[in-house]
Amino acid sequence: MGTATIRVLVVEDYGPWLRFISSELQKLSNLQAIGEVSDGQEAVQQAQALQPDLILLDIGLPTINGIEAARRIREVSPASKILFVSENRSPEIAEEALNTGAAGYVLKSDAATELLPAIKAVLEGKRFVSANLAGPTRSDAKAKKARNHPHGGTAKNDHEVKCYPDDAAFVEGFASFIETTLRNGDGVVVLATESHRASILQRLRLTGVDVGSAIEEGRYVPLDVPDSLPTFQMAERLTSEMVRAAAESNRRVGVG
Repeated sequence: MGTATIRVLVVEDYGPWLRFISSELQKLSNLQAIGEVSDGQEAVQQAQALQPDLILLDIGLPTINGIEAARRIREVSPASKILFVSENRSPEIAEEALNTGAAGYVLKSDAATELLPAIKAVLEGKRFVSANLAGPTRSDAKAKKARNHPHGGTAKNDHEVKCYPDDAAFVEGFASFIETTLRNGDGVVVLATESHRASILQRLRLTGVDVGSAIEEGRYVPLDVPDSLPTFQMAERLTSEMVRAAAESNRRVGVG
């Protein structure tokens, strides 16, 4: 990566993640954060003004999202390398982000181990994609969805366990998962504490998700963390009902 100072612009609107990224940058002596912004439009303006060597860019941003910001940044600061740092796990979104000319895509849930290697790879002219995303393309994702919904039948069940280092990462991860699910037109049942549900709801609204409509349509069902068998049974019943309804319209249901 060389010893020359690398000027970095960080674009992140969530305070805890901004602090995490800043602390990670300090681990490499030749990385210098020259700006921190929390708005997509401001990111474009600062990229044009500062001409940074590297831009760490979130997707869920106010004003304009990170993907659109990346497209505009390519026009005003073409020499800047762009590395997306996002919790959005959709292969389609990741592919669209990389198609802007970005050099990499790191999942926030994997950033503790992958962010610095990704930065090094990108600065060496290589492409870096999180291990949990590296593989599926848009066509692969469509094929998988078709296999999971043969002739409108019942979807295959996929299970994934994810660990988060703290509450901030948990909220960010769940909110991103829920956002992707709802934007795909699918349904989701969320079991979380009251404080977590409030934080997730706030995060969803910041990214423009119409949670009210999703609740009215029965696609977003928030439940308290179950402390008794009846609550588990209610969650199971609601999920089963959503799965049956989803199968009829070739949609999926997420449970978080």
